[in-house]
Amino acid sequence: MSDLDQEQEHHPTVGQYVEIGVILAVVTAVEVALFYADIPRQVTIPALLFLTAIKFLLVVMWFMHLRYDHRLLTRLFVAGMIIALVLFAVVVAITLL
Repeated sequence: MSDLDQEQEHHPTVGQYVEIGVILAVVTAVEVALFYADIPRQVTIPALLFLTAIKFLLVVMWFMHLRYDHRLLTRLFVAGMIIALVLFAVVVAITLL
C-alpha cells in the first residue's frame, strides 16, 4: 500500500466534515446564547472558556488531521497547549493581584 493510499484511507469523509461543522455551529450558538443570557459572569466566563476549548480541540483534531498523526505528535501538541494554558493562567493571576 502506497503512502497516498494510506493517507486517503485515514482521511475524513465529506459527511464527517459536515458533522463536525454542524457541531461547531451548535457550540457557537450556545456560546452566543450564553453571552447574551442574564447569567452571572462567574458562570458565563468559565463556560465560554470551556466551550472555546472544545471547539479548538475539534478543529485541531479534525481539520488539522492531528487525529490521524502519530501519538507522539499528539502528545507534544497537548503538552504545548497545557504549558500555554498554565502560562496564561499565571499571567492572569499576576495581573489580578
